[in-house]
Amino acid sequence: MRILIVGGAGLMSAGTARDLLSNLSSGITKVIAADASADRLDALKKSLPDPRLETRVFDVNDRAALLSLLGDCDLCINGVPTFAGFQMAIFEACLEARRPYVDYGGMGVYTVRQKAQHDKWKNAAATAVIGLGSDPGLSNILCRAVADRLDRVDRINLYWAATKIGPESPVLVPPYSVSTLLAEYANPSQQFLDGKLREVAAQAGVETIDLPQPWGRTTFMHSQHSEPLTVPFSEGITEKGIREFTWKLSLPARDHEAWLGLVKAGFGATDEPVTVKGVSVHPLDVLLAVIDRNIAKNRSCIPAQEVHEIHFAIGHGNRDGRCCRVTCRVIGHPDPLYDDYADAGTSMNMSIGVQQILSRPLRPGVWAAEEYFQADAFFAELRKRRFSIEIETQTLEST
Repeated sequence: MRILIVGGAGLMSAGTARDLLSNLSSGITKVIAADASADRLDALKKSLPDPRLETRVFDVNDRAALLSLLGDCDLCINGVPTFAGFQMAIFEACLEARRPYVDYGGMGVYTVRQKAQHDKWKNAAATAVIGLGSDPGLSNILCRAVADRLDRVDRINLYWAATKIGPESPVLVPPYSVSTLLAEYANPSQQFLDGKLREVAAQAGVETIDLPQPWGRTTFMHSQHSEPLTVPFSEGITEKGIREFTWKLSLPARDHEAWLGLVKAGFGATDEPVTVKGVSVHPLDVLLAVIDRNIAKNRSCIPAQEVHEIHFAIGHGNRDGRCCRVTCRVIGHPDPLYDDYADAGTSMNMSIGVQQILSRPLRPGVWAAEEYFQADAFFAELRKRRFSIEIETQTLEST
């Protein structure tokens, strides 16, 4: 297996390369990390001294160079941040080259545009799996696991929460792409309600749920995400009559306050230039530069913290003629295995998915994760990576 990672020096991409080249994986003969930053590629090479890793300085605007790279791989991972504006260009280059394509997610907007090309990819005998990290990706597969255990599906509600244990950090360290975080807080979202997609306001749907420790009482909110745009329309789910599907997230409380404040200050997903002392600048570029500088300057002040994550889907419906609730949870606790990963879940899920795609006959078309993977086989690989998986079915008196 020869894997190309475009944007390969980013945090998530670097973690995926690490897992692909680890002893948890097999059959990987080459990983090509292509990125615009020579410095970050050098840092990746030093941190991951595996002869199967190749690095290429690469301008994503150079289509000829991209097609040349695609000619030397079995599959392309798009690791360029969604809102950098290259999602469709990389997607369509893979179609032209007839190379399997995967990405970490399209924040809904790109997801719809990609899914609309399903027949085009199918007719070209080309394969794309979109949204293959933690959320989307693992989250979608949880929904598949829930739906597979119900004869009729009335609703599925999907959640993700993270909490940190340890001293409070004086430095804001983004858990993933800043542009994605701001979009999640600033943009309205699409949720599947009463059998239809409906737009709800940013940060709507506030709900508090009692979770086991260390999360405890946790408050969730809707955010812009792709899962509601695929799961209720997926084969094996839509036929079961689903009428409601929602997605909600919960970041650690102090992080939540920081991103909420930045959105209130005007750092939203609409990054219109502003003029400062006669110079036109993009607010997001300024914010990224300030955050990066602050992290670099105050790295010694960032305390060690334990990050605990929980993904869970709750499905209500009918099984064997009785009302049922099925809950599927995937839990990630701190583990030395994850020390070199910025986000082990996202990185590892991509690696697992890529290997499962290439180890079986390809299915032409454009697919979401819940349409492409078997939940139990995917979970087996997660367990090898020390994630805890719980599936609980309860018989209810009524829905």
